[in-house]
Amino acid sequence: MKHRGAVLLVIGLVSAGLWSAGCSTVAETGRTQMMLVSAEQEQRLGLDAYQEVLAKEKRSSDQRMTAIVERVGRRIAAVANRPDFQWEFALLESDQVNAFCLPGGKIAVYTGLLPVAKNEAGLAAVVGHEVAHAVARHGGERLSQRMSAEIIQELLATGLSRASPTVRTGALQAFGIGTNVGVLLPYSRTHETEADQIGLMYAARAGYDPREAVALWQRMEAVGKNRPPEFLSTHPREGRRIERLGELMPEAMKAYEACPHRYGLGETW
Repeated sequence: MKHRGAVLLVIGLVSAGLWSAGCSTVAETGRTQMMLVSAEQEQRLGLDAYQEVLAKEKRSSDQRMTAIVERVGRRIAAVANRPDFQWEFALLESDQVNAFCLPGGKIAVYTGLLPVAKNEAGLAAVVGHEVAHAVARHGGERLSQRMSAEIIQELLATGLSRASPTVRTGALQAFGIGTNVGVLLPYSRTHETEADQIGLMYAARAGYDPREAVALWQRMEAVGKNRPPEFLSTHPREGRRIERLGELMPEAMKAYEACPHRYGLGETW
């Protein structure tokens, strides 16, 4: 019992040390996050991942839609205000209803998303959300969480080295499950909610009606199926997402009304 208590004390001290050593703040929301990787490291990983995707995926030959993706992307990039990002935009041929923005500003939209996005404002809502992930450094934060979890798990394994194989295996399995459900997945949902908030403001500041974000997620809800329970999902339910967007809408509408330009009004593909 004393031995286990000492192990837990050491793990707690290491956890606190990791947190204090790598603490940063998301500028747009003020949320504190753990960060054990540099922005430069994160952006190099993003570039590598982007090049891997482009090597495997087929670019769309639709010049009109490719131009629209780049146009929307550049408008969102302008308000994201990250001069250190080397922005790139790609429209990829796939049935996936998806898009991403990797660290460093590498954006890809899959053609399967376009019917759901429906118009430029809907696409801006998605691109704003994905750019928010990159600007808020959610990828680096997730990597940092996994790094810290692996360090603590190694300490736990060392501390239980004298325990019986059954006790040791059970404790390590419990730690793995507890970490994934209790820390990593909830943080991912936090990232999604934060990206919704930041992305909504990006779209509004870029001149796209933020109310289209609500319509977008209503369409997403209609096409979504076979979702896992929310507590085991990396994304919040569309209904909860829509409710949160409604709460943020007054602030977003102020930003939209202050924008001298209006884009994507009444347009569909």
